[in-house]
Amino acid sequence: MSSPAGTSPAPRFVARSDIARLVLGWGAVVALLLAGDLLAPPVPSPTLAIVLAAIVAVVVIASFGVVRQAEALAHRLGDPYGTLVLTLSIVLIEVILIAAVMLGPGVHSTIARDSVMAVSMIILNLVIGLCLLAGGLRHGGLRYNRTGASSYLAVLVVLIALAFALPAAIGDDGSYTTVQAIGVTVLTVALYAFFLYRQTGAQAGDFREVDAPGSAAQPAEAGASIGEIVREHRRELITRLIVLVLTVIPIVLISHDLATLLDDGLGRLGAPTALAGVLIAAIVFLPESLTAVRAALAGEMQRVSNLCHGALVSTVGLTIPAVLLIGLATGQTVLLAETPANLLLLAVTLVLSVATFTSRRVTALHGAVHLATFAVYGIIVFS
Repeated sequence: MSSPAGTSPAPRFVARSDIARLVLGWGAVVALLLAGDLLAPPVPSPTLAIVLAAIVAVVVIASFGVVRQAEALAHRLGDPYGTLVLTLSIVLIEVILIAAVMLGPGVHSTIARDSVMAVSMIILNLVIGLCLLAGGLRHGGLRYNRTGASSYLAVLVVLIALAFALPAAIGDDGSYTTVQAIGVTVLTVALYAFFLYRQTGAQAGDFREVDAPGSAAQPAEAGASIGEIVREHRRELITRLIVLVLTVIPIVLISHDLATLLDDGLGRLGAPTALAGVLIAAIVFLPESLTAVRAALAGEMQRVSNLCHGALVSTVGLTIPAVLLIGLATGQTVLLAETPANLLLLAVTLVLSVATFTSRRVTALHGAVHLATFAVYGIIVFS
């Protein structure tokens, strides 16, 4: 049916493929709930393999839907606002689920430490390594906003030290005492809040591309303030944000249901238990990883930094205070101190990240070094 004379058809922000992905994702969540005890270990090996393959396929398909909405928001809002929407959507849901596990039955004293450690290695070494390698091979040297990248890394050095190194030095058997936990929680929340305040305010320009004025990460209306863009495109932004969140939630939910099945399968193969956490973290952050690689291939290196470094800042800045508060409220022990091997690798990773993102340009060689560091993490996991 054609539009009335003098009017244009209403723009469509939700395609049929978006609806199909929503149905697929939530259908998988419902199917896993209905399966219930049928998937309780031990599951027959053929059934386990089929279910794992189906879940991974659903996650991958849904992730492309998240990427589509994230790129549309980034194009409309510009950075850092566009990528911040995707980052906070995934991280907040992840934090809520970690909190739910801690509040549930059983002892989960190391869940925050193990989850954040896996995310740190995946983001800082695997994803950034792939982005630098792919972008460097396609474009040669890539420029980025050095002030923005430096700001991320400065915050990360402090937050990671508070999370993993300090409890090993001053804590009680790897856990903060009550007074220490309160102090670290306040400090972490205050630093993260101030970072967001500056990133979305006076220093927003430090998180934009330096030499790609026509990139997808720039606002559609050059020179328009974020407030003007939001007012003019409120309907589109709200619609895309809702679709993005509704597509992300099933990914995270079924990824955590996947943990039990992975533990069962990896146990039969004799693989280390820590490998399941690494795989789950990789799956949960798959939408951001895909978006970052696509940005690198487009030559948008600052957007890669916003997605990767921004995701880790949010993960540490939100997860650690949340679990410490839950520990204080419930009396649970929250073990944060990392092993000497992991602390060494974290230190190497942070030094490498600073060396990479203080150079004038990043190259494929930087990416290869980050990937090699992730391989070292794999050696530690299997050791």
